Amino acid sequence: MLIIFGLRVFYRTIAQGTFFCRRCGGDRQYRHRGGRRWFTLFFLPVIPLNSVGEHVQCTTCRTRYVTDALSQPTAAQMQAALPAGMRAAASTMLRSGDPASPVARQRAIDTIRPALNQVGAQLTIQAREWYLADVIRIGMADEPLTEGERQAAVAIGLDLGMTHAQAIGVIATTEQSAGRG
Repeated sequence: MLIIFGLRVFYRTIAQGTFFCRRCGGDRQYRHRGGRRWFTLFFLPVIPLNSVGEHVQCTTCRTRYVTDALSQPTAAQMQAALPAGMRAAASTMLRSGDPASPVARQRAIDTIRPALNQVGAQLTIQAREWYLADVIRIGMADEPLTEGERQAAVAIGLDLGMTHAQAIGVIATTEQSAGRG
């Protein structure tokens, strides 16, 4: 009688998602896998033995990485973080200097405008109105809107892809709902 036995490592998928694959050079799907060594009898796993560790495997190129590869941000995450970071940096810089400086304010607006265009292209009409209304509420936090804040709100609405009339309507509606119209 012939008995065939041995040791073999079997992997199971722990999680799946998207990560930045260094070999492919872009965002790809991955499988987070954990391995365990098994005693096999007739090529079938019979007795589980020790764990052999975990890895991340790109489903496109099949390259395996240590699980730390998941801590690197994906291109999509970076693309989303950059406009938000730019807005935060521009507002911080304005607050630390002279916020009344027209040159600094215009430079901040020119820097943030492309991010607003990008955001507006991805939002529905209702979401654009909600976004603009939140910006207007910031302007009204300390007092009613000044003419400069009103003009800035219209410009932001236009940058979001709204018409001039839509932006004016959102401003009026937001002011009325705050009791400051």
